[in-house]
Amino acid sequence: MERTLVFLKPESVMRGLVGEILSKFEKKGFTIVGLKMVWLSREKAEELYEMHKGKHFFEELVNHVTSGPVVAMALEGPNAISVVRNMIGKTDPAEAGPGTIRGDYGLTVTKNVIHASDSPENAERELRIFFEDGELYEYSKPTESRYLL
Repeated sequence: MERTLVFLKPESVMRGLVGEILSKFEKKGFTIVGLKMVWLSREKAEELYEMHKGKHFFEELVNHVTSGPVVAMALEGPNAISVVRNMIGKTDPAEAGPGTIRGDYGLTVTKNVIHASDSPENAERELRIFFEDGELYEYSKPTESRYLL
């Protein structure tokens, strides 16, 4: 099974979208192996977005993601990274298709409600930023063998 990191940005929390978005991942069949609300420090935000350092939007991104609490989740399932990326849609909500999370709830490129890892390497790195040792759990759902795998 593949793991990925997803976090709901401050506007998702402030707009009361956490439960609705979280339920989409559960309904899809992902196992939530870690879940927490955190208020990212500037240091953690800069580490998260280090690949964008020096780009014109870096400061705006860091300032936004540290402006309020976020809800981080570690999801596990078959092809988790690519499936989640398809579910969330393109970065710009104006280009994200209807039915995708960003297409349905996103406001702007920065305030696009959600972040998800884009590669196995980034998933591993991002999971370490949000979750400490012992905060991710292994378990199986009774329905897995019957309906999913």
